[in-house]
Amino acid sequence: MAAEHGPTAGEYIVHHLTHLQNHKASGVVDFTVFNLDSMFYSIVLGALGCWLLWSAARKATSGVPGRFQAAVEMMVEMVDSQAKGIVHNAHSRKLVAPLALVIFVWIFLLNAMDLFPVDLFPKIWEMIYGAAGHDPHHAYMRVVPTADLSVTMGMSVSVLLVCIYYNIKIKGMGGWIHELFTAPFGSHPLLWPANFMMQVIEFIAKTVSHGMRLFGNMYAGELIFLLIALMGGAWSVSATGIGLAIGHIIAGTAWAIFHILIITLQAFVFMMLTLVYIGQAHDAH
Repeated sequence: MAAEHGPTAGEYIVHHLTHLQNHKASGVVDFTVFNLDSMFYSIVLGALGCWLLWSAARKATSGVPGRFQAAVEMMVEMVDSQAKGIVHNAHSRKLVAPLALVIFVWIFLLNAMDLFPVDLFPKIWEMIYGAAGHDPHHAYMRVVPTADLSVTMGMSVSVLLVCIYYNIKIKGMGGWIHELFTAPFGSHPLLWPANFMMQVIEFIAKTVSHGMRLFGNMYAGELIFLLIALMGGAWSVSATGIGLAIGHIIAGTAWAIFHILIITLQAFVFMMLTLVYIGQAHDAH
C-alpha cells in the first residue's frame, strides 16, 4: 500500500487561507455565508480588549501607577491628544475619543493573532474536529480576523455610518443634503449632478481604501508567515534541510519582531483615519 504523503506547499497554503464557514457559497456573492472563525476571534478579542480597559480603569489609583496602569494611561492620553487635534467639537469627542481608543486596542489585538505559530490553532481545531467524527483534512481555521476582507470592510463601513451620523447631527439633514449637491464645484444647478457624484465617489473611496489598507497589510503578513513555516516543514537531515531549518528560525524571528511594528502601525493608522474622517464630517464646505 502506498504511503500517505503530506500536503504540497500549495495545498498547505490554500488550507490555511480557507475560512471555517457555516456552509459553502452558492454563487459569486452569497450573503448567507459567514466566516465563523473571523467572527469568533473578533468577538472574543473585542471582549478581551474591553475587559483590559475596564480592568485598568477599575484598578486605577492616584498614587504611583503600576506598569499596566501606566501603559493604559499613556495610550489613553495619546488617543485623546490626537482626537483633540482633529475633532474640535468637545461634545463629539466624548464619544469619538473612546471609540478611537477601542478601535486601536481591538485592531491591535486582532493583528497580534498573527504572532502565534501559524499551525497552533489550526492543529488544535483539527484535533477537536477529528474527535467529533469529521475528516480533519477539512478542519479549516483562520485566526487573523483583519486578514479577512469582510471584517476590515465591515469596520470601514461602520466608520462611514458614524461619519454620516455626524454629518447630519452637525449640519442638519438639510445642510448635509445642500452640501452634497453644492460642494466642491459650486451651487449652480448645472453643477449639482457633478457635485453629488464627486461626494459619492469620495465616500466610497474613503471606505474602500480604509478597509483595504488594513486587509492588504495583514493578509500579506499572514502569507509571509506561511512561507516561513514551509521552510521549517521542509527540513531534513542534510545540508540543505538543516539550512532551511536555520533559515526558518532566523527568518521567523526577524519577521515576527518586524511584524510587531506593523500590527501596531496598522492599528494606529486605522484609528487616525477614523478620527480624520469623523473630523471632516464636522467641517462645512
